[in-house]
This record gives sequence, structure tokens and C-alpha cells, in this order.
Amino acid sequence: MGNKVKINLGGREVEALPIDINQTNECWNQYLLDDGTVVKMKLVATKVLRVDGEFDPEGNPLYIIQSTNITSVNAPDHLKKKG
Repeated sequence: MGNKVKINLGGREVEALPIDINQTNECWNQYLLDDGTVVKMKLVATKVLRVDGEFDPEGNPLYIIQSTNITSVNAPDHLKKKG
């Protein structure tokens, strides 16, 4: 864990604590399109912050998660650009 940082939360400046990510399980979602293409996607968390004194409706601490999407496309040969 690092030092607290200030973030904007709904127009308010609040403090949040960066939380290290110790264990991950990032599964791929796979989609077969009508044209035969297979698209795979997964969400990868890159940073997690726990907001001081803020809670969700169930009373859990509020976390802000920064993430990125990773995609992979495997198109049939007839759709690929001819080189």
C-alpha cells in the first residue's frame, strides 16, 4: 500500500488509499460473431483505490478501480486483408 492520494469523487476532493493487487484471475470473455470471427476480451485492473469514509449501500468500503480492456481478434481468412 502507498500513501494516500487526493481524487475527485462526484465534484468533491477526497482522500483515497492505493491498495496493492496481490492475486488475480483475469478470464477471457469469448464471442463468436456471425461472420465467423472470434473476439476475445478481458478487463485488467491496473490500480485500486479505497476511498476514506465512503461506503456503498451495503456498507462496504468504496473502491475506485482503474482498468483497461485487452482484446484479441481471430478473423477467418476470407475477411483478412490480402498482403
